[in-house]
Amino acid sequence: MNRSVHHTVLPALALALLTSMSGCGSSSKANVTVKGTTNISTGQELLDLKRALDEGAISQRDYDKVRSILLERKS
Repeated sequence: MNRSVHHTVLPALALALLTSMSGCGSSSKANVTVKGTTNISTGQELLDLKRALDEGAISQRDYDKVRSILLERKS
């Protein structure tokens, strides 16, 4: 390919890649199933959940939903 084609194709390829990845990481579609047992306390889970919210890993809506589940769960 000549140089002018590279200048046209590469930006278009980069744009297509970014567009296709825009839905990756959407927490609103995440389904998590945990099987087995864990030794992590509810308090630690709440701290970890808050950290995920503060760092932008989850949305406020997801935080509220999981927090409610954790607080309602039997210990």
